[in-house]
Amino acid sequence: MPPALPPTRPRTSLRRRLARSSAIGLTALTTLAAGALVTGVGSPAGATLAAATTTTTAASSTASTATVPAARRTTPLPPTPGDFQGLGFDQCLTPSQAAMDRWLVSSPFLAVGIYISGDSRACRSQPNLTPTWVRNQISKGWKLLPITLGPQASCQPRFPRYADDFRISPVRGAAGRYPKARAMGRASGTETVADAQALGISPGSTLWYDLEGFDHTNTACRESALAFISAWVTTVKKLGYVTGVYSSASSGIKAMDDVRRTRPGAYVLPQRIWLARWDGVANTSTSYITESGWRPGGRVKQYRGGHDEVWGGVRINIDSNFLDLGRGLYAPPETRCGGVKVDFLQYGTLEPPRAGYTANAERVSALKCLLKEQGRFTGGIDGAYGPGLVEAVRAWKAASGRPVDSRWFRRDWMMLLAAGSQPVLKRGSAGPYGPYVRRVQRAINAGNVGVKVNVDGTFDPLMTDAVARYQRRVGLPATGIVDPATWGRLRSGTR
Repeated sequence: MPPALPPTRPRTSLRRRLARSSAIGLTALTTLAAGALVTGVGSPAGATLAAATTTTTAASSTASTATVPAARRTTPLPPTPGDFQGLGFDQCLTPSQAAMDRWLVSSPFLAVGIYISGDSRACRSQPNLTPTWVRNQISKGWKLLPITLGPQASCQPRFPRYADDFRISPVRGAAGRYPKARAMGRASGTETVADAQALGISPGSTLWYDLEGFDHTNTACRESALAFISAWVTTVKKLGYVTGVYSSASSGIKAMDDVRRTRPGAYVLPQRIWLARWDGVANTSTSYITESGWRPGGRVKQYRGGHDEVWGGVRINIDSNFLDLGRGLYAPPETRCGGVKVDFLQYGTLEPPRAGYTANAERVSALKCLLKEQGRFTGGIDGAYGPGLVEAVRAWKAASGRPVDSRWFRRDWMMLLAAGSQPVLKRGSAGPYGPYVRRVQRAINAGNVGVKVNVDGTFDPLMTDAVARYQRRVGLPATGIVDPATWGRLRSGTR
């Protein structure tokens, strides 16, 4: 964990809300004695952003420094993270735009945890975290994990952190339902959503509560924490967001899984869990809970705790995570030209008919479709390599700087298939980025570069390996990330 900030920060609105309610009993809450020793692990953001190891001038890349167009600044953002399977990192202090840009084009991560709310955050001051920052990251392809770190379990010895934050009330109440803890959960949930909305994070996004590890054998501590989470989840769901809870696999996550298995209905549980288990294994499993819960598509695992990583010359102290959320790696089906097939493992050379040769009809139809979409072909789409297609092929080559010829070669396929905008793509790119991933997959197959990939619009580890292999072949660093240089090679038909 980073060192606690001085206890001179302004009180948050959550604190003010609770202070107005005598039912919460703030005086009692802030003077609770620490409970049993905690055996859980650290928070999902145990670190600060370190200084870049390169100059500021070098910190921007041609692919990723463009600002969001003005017309899009008021357009609601898609829910985040949405469907996603891949790697993510989290840290205490939201990184700068330059750092995020560098990590986008060089790191294996595509998801990032950000602390948006809560009195107990180690990094309460977040100078980089603005609505513009949020919009820029989502627009560039990052998946955001917005985190709240508010009241903590009553037996958590590291909290309260400041003079003006507090623990969850362990008072059972007359009915044994921990009413003070539930009131705190409702207030925190309302505040979480307000802070998310202030940043432009859309309904349907997953909001996470960071419940640090605690002694789950302490009944009052455990049950009051569950009551708090139950109220927080209920509140956040009612306000239109998906709910998730981060905690140690051996304490908070285990306690929730025990409720799910043995006391269903006793508490409202989150829709997703983020379990901390620092075993170095990038999956979503742990021996502390059963495999049946929050599957499919409901788990994140923090598999490595605080450590420094340097990507693109920028050092950040991070925790590492593996995410499997929603439908995971999913890209919607794609239809071209009313159902013309354009996806092949082999594209090959095409030319006008001659004695003993007729071009493959499926490939000819695909070529006509692709040229028609670019306004280069105006005829009907069929499998005949006729005069109309010959004219279109020659015109395309002339416009593309290729030797004018009636034949269509592998390099031509690569150039045509890779044409268009060039977002950074890496492991986890899918969903709305599916069309761009498909363009790369088709271009790699068309180049016959020694590796074939399934054209499905999802960037999985096999796709990462295929891109790295292509990069080595054409003299680029084998990062497995489709960066501007890789797009450039594909668009030029380099084989």
